[in-house]
Amino acid sequence: MTVAERDFLADYDPTAFERPSVTVDLVLMSVLDRALHAVLMLRAAHPAKGKWALPGGFVGMKESLDDAARRILQEKVNITSAYLEQLYTFGSVNRDPRTRIVTVAYFALLPPARFEQELNRSSVLSLARIATSWKGEAGGPATAYAPNGDKLSLAFDHAEILGLSVKRLRGKLDYSQVGFELLPRRFTLRQLQDVHEAISGTQLNKPAFRRRMLDKGVLEATGLRERGATFRPAELFRFSKTKRDRI
Repeated sequence: MTVAERDFLADYDPTAFERPSVTVDLVLMSVLDRALHAVLMLRAAHPAKGKWALPGGFVGMKESLDDAARRILQEKVNITSAYLEQLYTFGSVNRDPRTRIVTVAYFALLPPARFEQELNRSSVLSLARIATSWKGEAGGPATAYAPNGDKLSLAFDHAEILGLSVKRLRGKLDYSQVGFELLPRRFTLRQLQDVHEAISGTQLNKPAFRRRMLDKGVLEATGLRERGATFRPAELFRFSKTKRDRI
């Protein structure tokens, strides 16, 4: 640092320009009962009191965005690790009535079993079914439904955030490993197809789907079969991390 730059910074007034607040919102997604779901929190305070929102919080002045996302994941949902990916920055001027707030949304993709304990012991968390009225990657807001089928009222612009999350997942499904992040370590081809159908919103041809996935070369047979099946147990596979570049 030069002397001139050091003198400039010493005299710099950080209040010379207005500064928006920055938050992080987490889109914690999973597949349950062959449908895409996301974790939502019931807001107990204004603004948007009584509405459902994505788990989120303000970013500290000495905290990176990634660190804030991991902190919020642990504080709000009590999960210490997850596949995290930055989704998009939402900065509409009037998106929050309190002040100018810019939020950075993150994906967190997990099998439903990772949520079960926290959902069962929390009165403010819910795993809501997410649906879109648009097909493919057209884009638009998403709708959230409670376990009893009631439509949930979403806070702020979280319908748009959820909609963009679905669009991004659909776009990444065929060329990335995101689908495998929603599965247990060992899974059946039926479970893998359930994940693809839930994300894409379309029903897939069973033989064609299985042939396509096996031809990718990213699945390894474990030699094991599922337990508790009524009929012939299905073979269990795992994702080959050493072959992920073939996706």
